[in-house]
Amino acid sequence: MASAVLKVAAGGISRCSRVALLRAHSTTAPLHQGVPSSLWKLGRLNHIAIAVPDMEKATALYRDVLGATVSDKVPLPEHGVYTVFVELGNTKLELLHPLGEKSPIAGFLQKNKSGGMHHICIEVDNINAAIADLKAKNIRTLSAEPRIGAHGKPVMFLHPKDCDGVLVELEEA
Repeated sequence: MASAVLKVAAGGISRCSRVALLRAHSTTAPLHQGVPSSLWKLGRLNHIAIAVPDMEKATALYRDVLGATVSDKVPLPEHGVYTVFVELGNTKLELLHPLGEKSPIAGFLQKNKSGGMHHICIEVDNINAAIADLKAKNIRTLSAEPRIGAHGKPVMFLHPKDCDGVLVELEEA
């Protein structure tokens, strides 16, 4: 079609008409033309994690006061946390409490005595491709390799300084 536009343009159509024809042509072409499609895709928000100083109190708030369905408390020693998931229909909250002295949540709670939002978790369809692509774009990860997360799936945390101050967890869907 571009050659047809050039032939018409050479035939004496005004500059405005040529610009209009070129704009019409360019808006119908895919914006990513010539750019290879990504080998991974960002998916849905899986959960928002909240560090809590008192797991029983936080669980009772969501279950007894707000009426949500909550999971049992599950220890994840490899991550240094206890977790409770709160079902919200379209996503989940993950309540985090320290497990052991080296828990990253213990450090978070030392700085934030009342607790607070710790991270967001977004699903990806191919975690290894996502990690390779993000590292190529200078996004740092908090570990060299993905680890198995609370849902039994590979996860990777992205450095908050590279993500507008937000700790982002990627989880393979």
